[in-house]
Amino acid sequence: MSKMYTSPPELRIDPAKNYTATLQTNKGEVEVEFFPADAPNTVNNFVCLAEDGYFDETPFHRIVKGFVIQGGDPTGTGSGGPGYQFNDETVTRDYERGILAMANAGPNTNGSQFFIVLDDLRGRLPKNYTIFGRVTGGLDVVDAIAETPTASGRSGEKSTPTEPVTLEKVTVSES
Repeated sequence: MSKMYTSPPELRIDPAKNYTATLQTNKGEVEVEFFPADAPNTVNNFVCLAEDGYFDETPFHRIVKGFVIQGGDPTGTGSGGPGYQFNDETVTRDYERGILAMANAGPNTNGSQFFIVLDDLRGRLPKNYTIFGRVTGGLDVVDAIAETPTASGRSGEKSTPTEPVTLEKVTVSES
């Protein structure tokens, strides 16, 4: 059973500081930098969940080659979350390769699910998904995850990995 919460975490980060993280996966490490000045609430949410171990041993449940890899749902179904939702933040950047953004089920439905963009999606993806960071190292690992064979899932989309792809641990650093 994954952890559940009653409300989004209080703002604990300092938007003026730099935040990075190592995403340890069963395919290798991915280094990310966060954009706290752009999306303080989203970065805070991710950092707080990571520090609480929420993402430990969770699957990348959606893999769409040339589009995104998606994780952050402990249930692995694509419908799981932390028990709360929070509002979108303005998207000023573009969905380019390596961008880290929140997945959602519509306006202001952010929780814990996130995705990493695999290709230049400018003009292909509406700016409905809060961008809160980018990959700075380990794009080869992201690509290895993207190469995982997939089968059709509940929605009919060919995006469900046929072998486990796991986010083992997230380690956050502040400077």
